Amino acid sequence: MTVAVDTRLSFDDVSMTFPDGTEALRHVSFGVGRGEFVTVVGPSGCGKSTLLRIASGLEQQTDGAVDVDRGDLGYVFQDATLLQWRTVEGNVALLAELDGMSRGERARRVAENVSLVGLDGFADKYPRQLSGGMRMRASLARSLVMDPAIFLFDEPFGALDEITRERLNDELLSLFQRNGFGALFITHSISEAVFLSTHVLVMSARPGRIVGTHDIPFSYPRPPELRFDAAFAELCGEVSTSLRSAHQ
Repeated sequence: MTVAVDTRLSFDDVSMTFPDGTEALRHVSFGVGRGEFVTVVGPSGCGKSTLLRIASGLEQQTDGAVDVDRGDLGYVFQDATLLQWRTVEGNVALLAELDGMSRGERARRVAENVSLVGLDGFADKYPRQLSGGMRMRASLARSLVMDPAIFLFDEPFGALDEITRERLNDELLSLFQRNGFGALFITHSISEAVFLSTHVLVMSARPGRIVGTHDIPFSYPRPPELRFDAAFAELCGEVSTSLRSAHQ
């Protein structure tokens, strides 16, 4: 994997051992720059989500260094984590409110990003009135309001049905091209990883190490039909082989 010149997030020989003695990560090194979409796949429990928590500052690595501006990060969790008593508009505005953004600028950005994620007409709805896919769109819009240089995605579409998941993959790539952010994405889906990414990293079983790197050659924009292309299937097979080896 070639690290971008404009690297905004880097892990340098990062290891993580929890207080109970569990070694989650060992000697992990890679970087993510603006315009790069880096996806990590690996066995359950290999430390994928721990990487994101370390990047965001929710966990502190035991060895190695992480270089990132945590004021310029967006984080999209497995669950949409919306406040049930706030409307879509109120949820999307939350981070901007906490950051002290002026009311006028906040309103402009909220309206722009609610529209951008396809929630026109739903700004006054509450989370209970939305589908799972719509709740994830609102979660994404909440971070987009802050225009982060780097997005962290912790299996954001894992609980959705396949059709909704593919549709949101398509929409996420449109946002990626439009905004030019860098992305560190965690998933268990090989096809999702290959479809979205510029690079796919394969992690070993715990303690997690990077044991495979796959540069994805397909240019953007990526049409939905790419998923049925022979070259796409071949690359998914290569990542799958690396992943099976990581279990051994």
